[in-house]
Amino acid sequence: MAEVVVAIPTFRRPKSLRRLLDALAALNTEHAVRVLVADNDAQKHEGFDLCAALRGYRWPLRSMIVAERGIAQVRNALTGAALDDPGMQFLAMLDDDEWPAPGWLDALLRAQAATKADAVQGSVLFDLGTVALAHRFDGTADIRHASGPVRMLEGAGNLLLTRPALARLTPPWFDPDFALTGGEDREFFMRLAHAGARFAWSDEAVAHGAVAPERLSPRWSRARAYSIGNSDMRVFLKYAPDFAARARETAKIAGALLLSPLLFVILGFSANRRAAALNRLFRALGKTAALLGRPYHAYSAIHGE
Repeated sequence: MAEVVVAIPTFRRPKSLRRLLDALAALNTEHAVRVLVADNDAQKHEGFDLCAALRGYRWPLRSMIVAERGIAQVRNALTGAALDDPGMQFLAMLDDDEWPAPGWLDALLRAQAATKADAVQGSVLFDLGTVALAHRFDGTADIRHASGPVRMLEGAGNLLLTRPALARLTPPWFDPDFALTGGEDREFFMRLAHAGARFAWSDEAVAHGAVAPERLSPRWSRARAYSIGNSDMRVFLKYAPDFAARARETAKIAGALLLSPLLFVILGFSANRRAAALNRLFRALGKTAALLGRPYHAYSAIHGE
């Protein structure tokens, strides 16, 4: 029987957090589960209060307040608290706008046992409710991969880490420089990879993700593309790439900046393809801003409740 700490960062989403906690209580598993919630809102602390008010919860539940604003700070607090638990063998992470399927945890643990991976990610299926989108982009498109070993992971939502994997790194595990920009998870995976960690995917370990109404707009999709381009480039630059790598990346950016507006005009008959061209342009603009030393603070806004 594995001992798993499920870590949840939260910020002003008490309804979503309650949905997640209810789903964790309904897991089909015989493994030992402990739930750890870190609320990044020292003023309203709705998530902390929700946990404190729960009675008779299925799993041992602990909550704390992380006063310093930033997703990296919250993830670091959760990781440190989990490592302070001497029985913890695995750390599972879920974001507060996600909720797992009943077989989620056992599927992650089976994948880890089969692959001996240091980190395993599960698929995230986004719930759009009654909304029908002709095409989905980052933030609304399902995150899936075939089960088995992979070279790199996608994000810290729906993630299982082994205790030895965390021990490979010195704290802070998640770089505070990415606190409000996002990209802290990609940078974390890069450091794990450099430390020799192995990654795997479990398409059977399903978590569902909520999509706030504002995420359905083209404007939000373009902002998301800009944000991802910005944070990806900042991670790229942190690892001091050589001249050839920089030249290749610069050529890709230049190509996107030149071709995307042209494609937008040529593909004017297709709304989906126009949107895709615009998103490529905004991702390139985000990368350009990062090259100029301008980070984009995507986590200064709150989506959902």
